[in-house]
Amino acid sequence: MNRFNERIIRAAKLDVNLYEEVEADKGALGQAMGVVVLSSIAAGLGSVERAGIGGILIGTILALIGWYIWAYITYLIGTKLLPEPQTKADHSELLRTIGFASSPGLIRILGIIPGLASFVFFVAGIWMLIAMVIAVRQALDYQSTLRAVGVCIIGWIIQLLILMLIFTILGGSGKPA
Repeated sequence: MNRFNERIIRAAKLDVNLYEEVEADKGALGQAMGVVVLSSIAAGLGSVERAGIGGILIGTILALIGWYIWAYITYLIGTKLLPEPQTKADHSELLRTIGFASSPGLIRILGIIPGLASFVFFVAGIWMLIAMVIAVRQALDYQSTLRAVGVCIIGWIIQLLILMLIFTILGGSGKPA
C-alpha cells in the first residue's frame, strides 16, 4: 500500500501518531489537499441525486476554500486566543492535519445507495469532527482535548458565518435548499 493511502486509512482510524507525523512533514501539504479533494468528491457523488453533477465541482471548490478558512481561523484561535503554554504551530501545520481529518468523509460516497445518504452524511460528519479535534489537539500541542473541542467549535461557527456571508454576496439566500 502506498504511503498516501496508508495515511488516509490511519487518519480515518484516528491514529494520533499519524496527525503528529503530518504535522511535522512539510511535504504532506499536497497529500492533505488531496484528501480534502477526494473527500469532497465523495460527498458530491454521494449527493449527486440531490445536487446534480455540477454539485461535485462546486462542492470540491467550496471544500477547498472551507478547509483553508477553517485552518486559518483555527490557527488564530488556537495560537492567539486559546493557546496552552507549550502551543507552537503555524498555519501550514494546521492545513496538513485538518486536511487529513477529512479522511472519514470518503465514506460519503455511500450516499449513492438509495435511502442511506442522510445516515452516511451524519456518521461521516461526526467522524470528521472527532478527527478534527484530534488533528487540532496534535497540531497545537494541547494537553486538553476539551480545549481542542472548544477551538473546533468556535472555528466552525466563524467559518459557517463567513461561508454564509460569501454565499449571500454571491446571490444565495443564505439558507440551504
